[in-house]
Amino acid sequence: MAWDFSTEPEFEEELRWMRDFVRAEIMPLETLDLEQDALDRATAPLKEEVRRRGLWAAHLPPELGGGGFGQVKLGLMHEVLGASTHAPAVFGNSAPDSGNAELLALGATEEQKREWLYPLLEGKLRSAFSMTEPGAGADPTLLTTRAVRDGSEWVINGHKWFTSNGSIADFLIVMAVTDPDAEPRRRASMIVVPAGAPGVRVLRDVPSMEDPSGRFGLAGGHAEIRYDDVRVPMANLIGGEGDGFLLAQKRLGPGRIHHCMRWLGQSRRAFDMLCERAVTRYAHGSVLADKQMIQDWVASSAAEMRAARLMTLHAAWTMDTHGSRAARADIAMIKFYGASVLYNVIDRAIQVHGSLGYTTDLPLESMYRYARAARIYDGPDEVHKVTLARMILSRYDPAEVPTEHVPTRREAARAKFAALLGQFSADD
Repeated sequence: MAWDFSTEPEFEEELRWMRDFVRAEIMPLETLDLEQDALDRATAPLKEEVRRRGLWAAHLPPELGGGGFGQVKLGLMHEVLGASTHAPAVFGNSAPDSGNAELLALGATEEQKREWLYPLLEGKLRSAFSMTEPGAGADPTLLTTRAVRDGSEWVINGHKWFTSNGSIADFLIVMAVTDPDAEPRRRASMIVVPAGAPGVRVLRDVPSMEDPSGRFGLAGGHAEIRYDDVRVPMANLIGGEGDGFLLAQKRLGPGRIHHCMRWLGQSRRAFDMLCERAVTRYAHGSVLADKQMIQDWVASSAAEMRAARLMTLHAAWTMDTHGSRAARADIAMIKFYGASVLYNVIDRAIQVHGSLGYTTDLPLESMYRYARAARIYDGPDEVHKVTLARMILSRYDPAEVPTEHVPTRREAARAKFAALLGQFSADD
């Protein structure tokens, strides 16, 4: 089957509107140092405009108020939204709320949807995804947070960190071990925990290279949380007991495609800044665009972005056409390759701007810190490389190793030549 990344003319028009909207209405907000409430007020009319266009929470099916778009269309949308850090929230698909909404849409009961999902989609609630632990990051089979049955309740104890939005969330989706004796990928389950439940202790928002203050503009930071004898109803279990890993993969697969497309949008913004600077800045007898070193950066960046874009759209097309399982290798590939392209392009853009690129007068320095985190988010690059290599190598069979000596090519040639000489001698 031929690959096809094309979309209808009507959707292309929506993409053009989005590009103009992001540049004219959302990017200017990045220059304002506003508190959370002020940002919410500033973006409220923008969100209403997005809703009127039918582009709000487009990752969800129409019956949940979304657009029901496939991954190719969503990927193209996220490429546009990636140009601004505020754009995903304005379009109702910022992490972790978008992934949590998808998870609830997949595994929640109708009652759970009424209590958690619908208010989340309406912007009345915020959510957090609480999976990573200090001793279990890249390998979630090492999770130690436990949820134990006690009558009609789960009792949860554990230590989590990098729970995005954890300090401002109204509810948390906690991944906890419910059956320690099951096989590794059937031990954990997903459970909804109200943020105000007794025993939920937000210790801090973890300061990081990306966000030294520990708090983001339109969202909370990455919280460190203790769950001490937290009691929630058994009905707060999402899906079936032991479905935690399955739900996590269904949540993270499309999310990685969206991440990679947003990275391309961010790369394009940095690339445009690189090129504009190159044709403007005069040094050592000519503009920078005339220097072969700069020309190499421009050409390399353009090729890398094109490759990453085609790889990501192919992953999206594979998921749309053949399902998420068929796209596993593609998703692993784009995760580490897309992160490296993002990093490289922003790094070159900073370099061509010189000391100005290093300052906070331009968005490049914050983009650079974000790009470094991309190599860790949703699994370190190295884990995805190992996953990809294993899938590729599994398609190959070992070559048959002979048990007896097999003549080398030189030995075989000598033997053939000797046989010919013997034949000539016999003829004489």
